[in-house]
Amino acid sequence: MRLHAIVSDLETAKAAVEGGATVVQLRLKGAPTEQVVAAGAAFRDLPATFVVNDDVQAAIALAADGLHLGRDDPGAETALAAGLMLGTSASNVEEAREGEALGASYVGAGPVWETPTKPDADPAIGLAGLREICDTVSIPVIAIGGIDAGNARECIEAGAYGVAVVRAAIDARAVSEALAAR
Repeated sequence: MRLHAIVSDLETAKAAVEGGATVVQLRLKGAPTEQVVAAGAAFRDLPATFVVNDDVQAAIALAADGLHLGRDDPGAETALAAGLMLGTSASNVEEAREGEALGASYVGAGPVWETPTKPDADPAIGLAGLREICDTVSIPVIAIGGIDAGNARECIEAGAYGVAVVRAAIDARAVSEALAAR
């Protein structure tokens, strides 16, 4: 099981890693590449897999471990050619299959539940939608959207390899403990 923390600053990333996060994704939506590189430089020293969201040039410049792309984000071929682990987003089985066919190492599936972090997110897929995606692809599925210590275990029981937390990143220890209790 992996606890994937999606953060925008180093202090939150450090807290998430201390709480058990094994993957830290730097998400600075819309920021110029130079700003992402400047903010992300210190992330390389964290004892976690380091993924950059959306910006393939920043991921390459930072020697990140991976790149996570949304459905409409470019850069998959460049990321794979550079040897980066690729993650993609999916809110249904078709999108999950497309990510797998593209060469993704994992799929971020959701939102599982409604989330205040991303008000323009697709409708929640629920545990049934998560389970369907997990049963369809052969790559790991990371559940995202409304995940916290109270429901993380349900995602793992539905077949997810791990969970991603955004607003719960500071409280990653509680999520990690909930998953360990399974």
